[in-house]
Amino acid sequence: MDLILTNANIITLDSNLQRGETVVIRDGNVFAVGGQESLKGLRRQETRVIDCRGNTILPGFIDAHFHLLAFAESLVTLNLEPRNRVHSISDIQGKLREISRRLPAGSWIRGRGYHEFSLAEKRHPTRWDLDEATSTHPIKLTHRSGGAHVLNSCALALVGISKETEDPPEGLIDRDLETGDPTGLLFSMGDHLAKKIPPLDHDQMEHGLKRANQELCSFGITTIHDVSSRNNAERWEVFQKWKKQGLIKPRIKMVFGWEGFNDYLKYPFSSPLDEHQLRPGGVKIIVHETTGRLSPSQEELNKRVLCIHRAGFQAVLHAVEENTIEAACKAVESALKLFPRSDHRHRVEHCAVCPRPLAKRIAALGITVVAQPPFIYYNGSRYLRTVLDPDLKHLYPIGTLVNDGVHVVGSSDCPIVPPNPMIGIYAAISRKTDLDEVVLPEEKILPEKALRMYTGEAARAGFDEMAKGSITPGKLADLVVLSADPTAVPADEIDEIKEIEVEMTLVNGEIVWEKGA
Repeated sequence: MDLILTNANIITLDSNLQRGETVVIRDGNVFAVGGQESLKGLRRQETRVIDCRGNTILPGFIDAHFHLLAFAESLVTLNLEPRNRVHSISDIQGKLREISRRLPAGSWIRGRGYHEFSLAEKRHPTRWDLDEATSTHPIKLTHRSGGAHVLNSCALALVGISKETEDPPEGLIDRDLETGDPTGLLFSMGDHLAKKIPPLDHDQMEHGLKRANQELCSFGITTIHDVSSRNNAERWEVFQKWKKQGLIKPRIKMVFGWEGFNDYLKYPFSSPLDEHQLRPGGVKIIVHETTGRLSPSQEELNKRVLCIHRAGFQAVLHAVEENTIEAACKAVESALKLFPRSDHRHRVEHCAVCPRPLAKRIAALGITVVAQPPFIYYNGSRYLRTVLDPDLKHLYPIGTLVNDGVHVVGSSDCPIVPPNPMIGIYAAISRKTDLDEVVLPEEKILPEKALRMYTGEAARAGFDEMAKGSITPGKLADLVVLSADPTAVPADEIDEIKEIEVEMTLVNGEIVWEKGA
């Protein structure tokens, strides 16, 4: 069916097109964009016309760093965030006791979203704290960052972690300093736990996915890049099934984990789906220093990036701290020296602590940075109090990166923080936190650049700029209608940007969410 959206403020984000008032959609693509009078003749008998009442239309938002399964799970598990009135370990215990009364003994209890900074005790809960809530149910709590978990004694026994258990190569088991007993706190052991703990049952996961889909569409997100390190051929087939069932409307670019790289090389990615509904992305490697040393080693990292690079794929390198970003740059540089490639678009995910010389090196190597501007809003006040000054002055330097010519992309890392792109856009423009503090105001960027981080730059990061990222005739009709124009908000009213609401979301020309509908 043809569709015309008219009486709108259309920000095309196409440098060759001016703003328009009307967009014509045919067969899931943008057919024309321009003035109301000039496009009147394109209306046909079966065309549906929607009056946008002066609202603003943008290309659909792309969240380029997302964890769909974790998000779906978070929506059907215990919410331990401060906004859910969790301010102490006692509050956590109370919620665990409450849910344990409704579940048979032996049932897993999962919780997510606590942060020790937000708890009165200013520490992680321990196995013994959780045991006080219930000793007959295994418990797994996931830290807000996703990088740490706390298990009670029952859960530790089920996953085989005891005093005698050695730390895994890329993880860390926290232990009591006097006895050596595990405290229940585990760092960088998500992959290990996923192999030991049963997943959600079918009904729970389906319910979580439906809620996740609703959330994504309500925020105007029309594409996600799923970057789970456990993505492989098996998960690809699961995602394909969900897409066929219509459980997830936004398009998915799946980044494979390093352990799934051989699957990536061999898998026949042909699909009965529209080619843009589910597509393979790059290959992810997590680079970290959790154990006090670089993991993987620089030599091993160089080998892995070279394998990905030689195969013609995109390396997606999780690197947060300065040392890990430096290691990622070295690996890309080594691969390019051996096998030059002008448009590799290898990515560094997060890039949290990045001094100016490192930003210039990233630019020189042609690396794309996928940042998380909403971390400034949700975590910024904590950063101001806990991050040491040498790192704080280089924290999420989006303005510096953009000014140095780096392609910077916006994302949420959901479920670490909620996936609302307007919060990320607001944070990139204002550098304000949820407590109205400011983190490195010199790193602010202009509104249009912030919008491009979630549209054109995000499309480019997935090699999709010919199909997405701007409202251009011939491109996919993935659109979002907003209640106001983010580029027209006066500087002294900048806080209004985060209050802008999504009125309608379209994927492939289909209305997948409408406010009040």
